[in-house]
Amino acid sequence: MPKTKLNLSLDQDLADFAKAFAAENRTSVAEVINQYLLNLKRQVSGESVTEILAHPAFLRALEETRTKLRKGKVEWQSFEEVFDS
Repeated sequence: MPKTKLNLSLDQDLADFAKAFAAENRTSVAEVINQYLLNLKRQVSGESVTEILAHPAFLRALEETRTKLRKGKVEWQSFEEVFDS
């Protein structure tokens, strides 16, 4: 889907938080907002994403990944290393 620009005005402390959160999670503020609004859209329109979130294996994998990220025990790889055939 094509992207479009959207200018936002935020309180300085909220903007600082968004930048720090994005940096800690190795993403961008735009992606954080995009994911939040997509989730909101799905909830408002009745689309459910709870099936995958409720799956025990998904939750275990999510928690394991969060723990590794917080402890700095993740070895980052390039796109080519992951998807090179």
